[in-house]
Amino acid sequence: MKTHRWIAALAVVGAALSGLGCGGEEPRGGAEDVGMSQAPLACTTRITYGNTWIHPGRESMVDIASGEVTWDGTCVNSGSNSYAVLSNGWKPYFTGNNACVMAFDSDCAGAQKCSTRVTYGPKWIHSGSGTFDDVGGRVFWNRSCVNEGSNSYAQLSNGWKPYFTGANGCAMTFRYTGCGGLYLNPVFSGGCADPGVIFDGGKYIAVCTSGGAAAAFPIRTSSDLITWTSAGHIFPSGKRPAWAKGDFWAPEIHRVGSRYIAYYTARHTNGVLSIGAASATSPLGPFTDLGWPLVHDPNMGMIDATFFTDTAGTKYLVWKADGNAVGQKTPIYAQPLSADGLSLTGTRKTLITNDRAWEGGLVEAPWVVARDGYYYLFYSGNAYYDGRYAIGVARATSPLGPYTKAANPILKTTPDWEGPGHGSVVTSPSGTSVMVYHAWDAGHTTRVMLVDTIVWKDGWPTMPGAPSLQSRPLP
Repeated sequence: MKTHRWIAALAVVGAALSGLGCGGEEPRGGAEDVGMSQAPLACTTRITYGNTWIHPGRESMVDIASGEVTWDGTCVNSGSNSYAVLSNGWKPYFTGNNACVMAFDSDCAGAQKCSTRVTYGPKWIHSGSGTFDDVGGRVFWNRSCVNEGSNSYAQLSNGWKPYFTGANGCAMTFRYTGCGGLYLNPVFSGGCADPGVIFDGGKYIAVCTSGGAAAAFPIRTSSDLITWTSAGHIFPSGKRPAWAKGDFWAPEIHRVGSRYIAYYTARHTNGVLSIGAASATSPLGPFTDLGWPLVHDPNMGMIDATFFTDTAGTKYLVWKADGNAVGQKTPIYAQPLSADGLSLTGTRKTLITNDRAWEGGLVEAPWVVARDGYYYLFYSGNAYYDGRYAIGVARATSPLGPYTKAANPILKTTPDWEGPGHGSVVTSPSGTSVMVYHAWDAGHTTRVMLVDTIVWKDGWPTMPGAPSLQSRPLP
């Protein structure tokens, strides 16, 4: 930001003079707020507004302000809307009551570490005279209010459970300081089913199902998991492997030794779904296919491969038998891999199968994470094409099990997002665990890419308020 202060200043002047995003109020400042000299600004504050911000005519959800700017967390209701008054006098409006959500990130001296101020509405039940809590890190709320007796409560992401007087009395606003800004799902709306995501070389790399497209498996990169840039394909047009005739599904790119292996599903020329592998010296390719399937069974489709290395350094391939296509169970298998990741060794082992009611006819889309003495197997279950699809998790103290499943899915359909599934678990730029996954868009025409935070509690992963609909702090 420091190298672009003068550009940022000019942007603020334009925004201030136009008065855009002010909800009909006077413009938020003018030339005097940013200075008209040719000298660079001493420091700036990047203000990111939540998704309910009223900003006619503007696409950006961000303003750059001169100096250190903050907000005390007070949200004033005005008719059917609400507004906040910032320390520099700006007065942004938001749609709905108690709807103010903003993030403040400053390059000024003494800038704070990431923290959240939760300011409670007038019906908050509490002792003392305070109206807010300050807490380190990122805290958020899905705006769900649960009625209990004559009162109501909200569940925050850090486990807090504030109560309010009366039914549907929950009201809170959120100020994020030093957390990097806000984001809103979906993070990629152009269609990205079955996202496989890793972090490598200072960037995140995502690949997606491509079906029958001439160029198979689009590659995208990101520095923050939110903004994605196209970076080619695993198999550009005319480069698809000769053994595969279509149905290019569920790719993942993993670093294996000094090379990168793309594991993927495709339909063999004999009609059976199989797992392929292609290698490259860069995660962006070019990739050279093995030339034959890595996993192939003429009597059963094999799909949804993933890779992981256990704490002892043993490499594994994990995948699903497509038994649901022939009226059978759908075991998820694991088997050791060679050092180069291009051949199976040892003995195949069944990790889990579909034996819970919510899983319906299948489990699939595995992803394995080692953490705090456990191996966590994330997986999807039920029908990908409707609201029954969901994500569950099982854990074991050994990479090959036995695995114990959590009682219920950790991610399932909401009124706003249908069929969340097929997730990758990665570490965010701030060091938190997040899941990158897909869900159906509002028109049920394509599966879009979403990102939400994982909270670890009592030895299990949870995803509070996910799939998220409102603005949240960058993970």
